[in-house]
Amino acid sequence: MKSHVFRPIVVVIIAFVLLVVARQLMVPKDFGVHGESFTFGYHRLSNIDEWKNYKTKYRGKEYCRECHEEKVEENLASPHNVLECENCHGPAVDHPEDPETLPIETSRLLCQRCHAFLPYPQSNRALMPAIEPESHNPGMNCVECHNPHHPNLEDM
Repeated sequence: MKSHVFRPIVVVIIAFVLLVVARQLMVPKDFGVHGESFTFGYHRLSNIDEWKNYKTKYRGKEYCRECHEEKVEENLASPHNVLECENCHGPAVDHPEDPETLPIETSRLLCQRCHAFLPYPQSNRALMPAIEPESHNPGMNCVECHNPHHPNLEDM
């Protein structure tokens, strides 16, 4: 066989062998098909235990109620009742053991994530009260006029 045909065949065979060896070295031993409940049937079996041992970051409004019942009740009576506390305060992963992990967010930008006017009349976003940030009390934080747990001005 001529070398111009033989050399590319040898290169392809060597590349294939290197690929198989690399896969054997890199893919965990417990990776494969381990039941019907997993997407595409493939997963790493030890991953299940890793996720069971993973520290929960978001705990939900009921967790907050244990110590902050009055704030949760205030929130439940407000238009913000659909939001979890952690949407604004951040994940409660180490709270209350480390109170500094939940700083009170008072920035204007936080409120603008949902309440800045966007011209999308067909979206659900159009149903929310919206402001024009450049003209609605620029330079002020929203919490100076609005209580975030009960944001209606009449209820201040």
